[in-house]
Amino acid sequence: MPELAHFQVFQTLSRSRAQLERSAAMGEGIAAAIWSNAHDATGYSTPGHHTIGCYLGGGLGTFRRDQPSLKGAPDKLCILPAEHQSAWVVNGELRFMHLYFDVEQYALGALRLLDKEPREVQLRERTFIDEPLQSARFRALTQLDWHEPAERLLCSSLANAILDHSLLSHSGRRFDLQVKGGLAAHQRKGLIDYIEQHLDQPLSIDQLAQSVALSPYHFARMFSLSFGVAPHRYVLSRRLQRGAQLLRHSRLAVGEIALACGFASASHFSNRFRASFQATPGQYRLTLGS
Repeated sequence: MPELAHFQVFQTLSRSRAQLERSAAMGEGIAAAIWSNAHDATGYSTPGHHTIGCYLGGGLGTFRRDQPSLKGAPDKLCILPAEHQSAWVVNGELRFMHLYFDVEQYALGALRLLDKEPREVQLRERTFIDEPLQSARFRALTQLDWHEPAERLLCSSLANAILDHSLLSHSGRRFDLQVKGGLAAHQRKGLIDYIEQHLDQPLSIDQLAQSVALSPYHFARMFSLSFGVAPHRYVLSRRLQRGAQLLRHSRLAVGEIALACGFASASHFSNRFRASFQATPGQYRLTLGS
């Protein structure tokens, strides 16, 4: 699956005895896969992306080599951060689902939900935890058609809810990293407010840099340090999120929404939206509109 090639955990399982039942990229740096496995051993080493997994069946003999007393079971959840290392032994049969998240998605979520610099917080590693709401979301995902446009949007919504819950419940301050450089807290807050107030207008690097009295070169570097993404990536994400919100909660025409979010035309907005959400604005509104 080319669209999942950059997710190392997915690639590691593809080279193991595990059998892939189905997989799909869900847009916005998120992908999903359902696997079955039996009598195997595998491991992951700093995969560079976050993985949240849920056991769907079996797993009673599955354990981590560094935690042999803990065993899996249906509905048990595991959180594997981008920088984690783990080795696993699968005794008996196991069926499980993985959600893979780009680190950019975590960075954007940390800013949106925690109001913190992504580099100051980290997703905590968790093994075989019980969270009924999360496992119910995973179970709901298994019942949907990941390739049918309307259901695909429901899949994306559920996957984002799983990530948001994990951000809020299993993120903590980093103590192993000395934060240097970047924007001051008041600069970051001021930039976020400035961008939100000007999403309907062109926003250049020069303009953003001036708002915090920095040269464009130093601004771009310090922004990336503090936000975890480049300035243009953050602005595009906020434009698309604003567009999604308007599609869900207003009756504005797509062209009006495009202009309200700073896109030059309805076609430009639609192309960017489809690339990010894996659906057209019309499909999104029909499926998730209030």
